[in-house]
Amino acid sequence: MAKIIAIANQKGGVGKTTTSINLAASMAATRRRVLLIDLDPQGNATMGSGVDKYAVERTAYDLLVDQCPAAEVIETDTSGKFHLVAANGDVTAAEIKLMEVFAREVRLRNALEPVRDQYDYIFIDCPPSLNLLTVNALAAADAVVIPMQCEYYALEGLTALMDTIGQLAQLVNPKLEIEGILRTMYDPRNRLANDVSDQLKQHFADKVYRTVIPRNVRLAEAPSFGAPAMYYDKSSAGAKAYLALAGEMLRRQESAQITSLETE
Repeated sequence: MAKIIAIANQKGGVGKTTTSINLAASMAATRRRVLLIDLDPQGNATMGSGVDKYAVERTAYDLLVDQCPAAEVIETDTSGKFHLVAANGDVTAAEIKLMEVFAREVRLRNALEPVRDQYDYIFIDCPPSLNLLTVNALAAADAVVIPMQCEYYALEGLTALMDTIGQLAQLVNPKLEIEGILRTMYDPRNRLANDVSDQLKQHFADKVYRTVIPRNVRLAEAPSFGAPAMYYDKSSAGAKAYLALAGEMLRRQESAQITSLETE
């Protein structure tokens, strides 16, 4: 059964979509079965996976509002390496429509149940706000990955996000946990970045991934070619960093499974 991971941060421009696309591609490269769900109306994860958001017949809107079976909404990306639930401007209307329905917070969770056994990982690219779409993602997820830049204001936003995740865990999804905090667009020459990084490790310890995503031109260029960085330039520092992140996540999960077996 798939582990469902929401990629979330209410602050924009921190690398959520870049992380979603490249983590999906990197996990697929390790022969895991992967589904990427684009819940951002901007549709950047869709375009960055090589799918034209203007040409898709069905999107996350159909999944959430019209309750189309997930199997009818899912399509392969152009690389054929992972599957995708696309998004475009139509998803903006989904939040408004969902306000009118019963159990609106768990629409995505219910929609994924029939296909969950078909994947090892399901990644959800959340919009840059704590709206009903993000709530659906967090209600469906087992865990949250939080990408963030190492800057002062990011720490304040992280505190607010942690509080929100805690509240949702109490009200909607008791199993929800923090999978990890990912430092993105990291420049080790920047003193503030190093200071903030040290504070993160001090306060969140092993929740902070050892893997750091550097500032990298190839990561920035790849979306314009409709491809994850590892398909665009697998030798780039950005592509290697996301492959390393996938490896770290797999090791963490294996370690957690061993610990669970030992305590039973």
